[in-house]
Amino acid sequence: MQLDEKTAGFITRFAPSPTGLLHMGHAFSALVAFTRAQAAGGRFLLRIEDIDQGRCRPEFTDAIYRDLAWLGLSWSAPVRVQSEHFTDYQAALQALKELGVVYPCFCTRKDIQQEIKRAPSAPHGPDGAVYPGICRGADKRAANARIEAGEAHAWRLNLDVALEITERNLTWHDELSGRVKVEPETLGDVVLARKDTPTSYHLSVVCDDTLQGVTHVIRGEDLFHATHIHVVLQQLLGLPTPRYHHHKLLTDSDGRRFAKRDKSITLAQLRADGANPEALVKSLLDQIDA
Repeated sequence: MQLDEKTAGFITRFAPSPTGLLHMGHAFSALVAFTRAQAAGGRFLLRIEDIDQGRCRPEFTDAIYRDLAWLGLSWSAPVRVQSEHFTDYQAALQALKELGVVYPCFCTRKDIQQEIKRAPSAPHGPDGAVYPGICRGADKRAANARIEAGEAHAWRLNLDVALEITERNLTWHDELSGRVKVEPETLGDVVLARKDTPTSYHLSVVCDDTLQGVTHVIRGEDLFHATHIHVVLQQLLGLPTPRYHHHKLLTDSDGRRFAKRDKSITLAQLRADGANPEALVKSLLDQIDA
C-alpha cells in the first residue's frame, strides 16, 4: 500500500463524520490533535469519514470546515474524503479475503438478537454482546451462491483465524496507558464491509492512517477498545502501527458526554449566539491537562 504523502515527523488527524453538526466534544478532540501537532512541529490533517452515505450530508461537511476555521484551526491539503476512496478499501478487503480471514455473513439484526437470547452466556464487550458467529464456518459454496444471487450480506473478520496468523503477543502503545496487550476478543468478528457499503470504520481507518502517513492517532477514549482490532488489521495487511493517544471525553455540567444524539450544543449555535472563539478555545485547552 503506497502512501499519499511522505511519512515524516509528527502527523495526526481529526476525522469527523458529517452526520450532524460538530459540538464541544468534537472541538476538544480537534484541539488536542491540533495543539499536539503544533507543539511537535508536525502536521495536522483533516479527514471526512463519510462512508455512511445514508446518514452523511454535504451540508454537514461544509459546516465542519466552517466550525474548525472559526476555532482558528488550519490543516494540510488535500482533505481526504473517504467516499472518494472506496477502491482503496476494496483492495484491502480483497487482500483479507485472499488470506482467508474474512467470511460472508447474512444475518439480520433480528437473527443476531435471537441467537444471543438463546445463549445468555454469550460473550459481551464494550459495545454489548459480541456477534455469536452464526455464519462462521458456513458452507463456502452455498455462501457464494447466495452472494451471486444478490442477497444482502456483510464481510466479517474471522478473528480466530486472524489471530492464528498474526504475530503472537501483539501490543500497541497508548501515550496515557503505556504498553497495551492486544485483546480483540472484546469485539469479536467485527464487520469490515457490507454489500451496499464496501468498507467499515475499522477497515477504512487503518487504511487511511497508513495512506496519509499518520504517525500519532489522537482520539477519544471511547475508541480505545477499537484499537485492539485495528492493530490486528494492521498486522494482517502489513501496515505500520502508529502511536495512540486516547484522550478523555469532554462532558457537560451534568457529567454527560457530548453527543450528536443528545442534541448537544453545537459550534454553529454558539457562533450564531455570538460566542467568542478565542475564549472558547482557551477554556477547551484548559481542559486538556485538567
